[in-house]
Amino acid sequence: MKHKIFAHRGSSEQYAENTRAAYLQAIADGADGLECDIHLTADLKLICFHDFDLDRTSTGTGHVADHTLEELLRLDFSSWRGVTIPPEYGGVADQLLTLDALIDLMREAGRPLDLAIELKHPSPFGQTLEDELLKYLMAEGWDPETSTLGNLKLSFMSFHPDAVKHLEDHVPTDHLCQLLDNIEAEEIKSSLFMGSLTVGAVVALLRRALSEGEALIEQRAVGMAGPGIDYIRSHRPLIERWLAAGLRFRVWTVNDPDDVRLCHELGIHEITTNRPVQVRQQLEQLAAGS
Repeated sequence: MKHKIFAHRGSSEQYAENTRAAYLQAIADGADGLECDIHLTADLKLICFHDFDLDRTSTGTGHVADHTLEELLRLDFSSWRGVTIPPEYGGVADQLLTLDALIDLMREAGRPLDLAIELKHPSPFGQTLEDELLKYLMAEGWDPETSTLGNLKLSFMSFHPDAVKHLEDHVPTDHLCQLLDNIEAEEIKSSLFMGSLTVGAVVALLRRALSEGEALIEQRAVGMAGPGIDYIRSHRPLIERWLAAGLRFRVWTVNDPDDVRLCHELGIHEITTNRPVQVRQQLEQLAAGS
């Protein structure tokens, strides 16, 4: 089968994630689609950024939602990777993208492209994140029924079932993807530096969201399941049952050759990866050998 390849936050193995350079490289790499994460700034602008805090991937600090777009544009979002950006991909000051800027880059690609938009929650703005996204897209000429915008086909994803449910009133089911991940208490504790009682509360909330997300998939309230590769491995009978029932899959983040092979064996429809060129090459080799 033909697998569709999405560049996860752009070609993010090569350049800093969610930056102009990473997305331009992904287009040059021939990715079928791009994946981005979106947040709202303090002045309600949609930006492509993964974390809730600025500290890991910028020269700033604090919550993204506490800064205006103008303030964020003064920061450096790429130098942390220690990679030289080619001049044609812009300078350091050009790397943070609004959603509008990313869509402009994709329009200029001159070929059909998919855009998978992940809505990051819990957002301090609640469902205003979804509302601002829909308002922006409608103003740009997006057709909700086909979910197309010029040469682009859009889909919408979240780990947060309430975000997906909120979009159901505006977006056909085929263009909605419920994301799924394993919930590991120890991993959460080490990454968030929380006490055991707080971790327990967070884990309970995450497990409830996971259960609700799985129910949305079971009920076909979404057109796509979006499990992580670890979830695929630990829930293989469930995955095979969903595949047999005709559910479409978009799996993340598939970088390791063994994981690529597993997705090929299962017949996963859409593969999200940091390294689109290498994954494409391996899939072509696997197809030729089958």
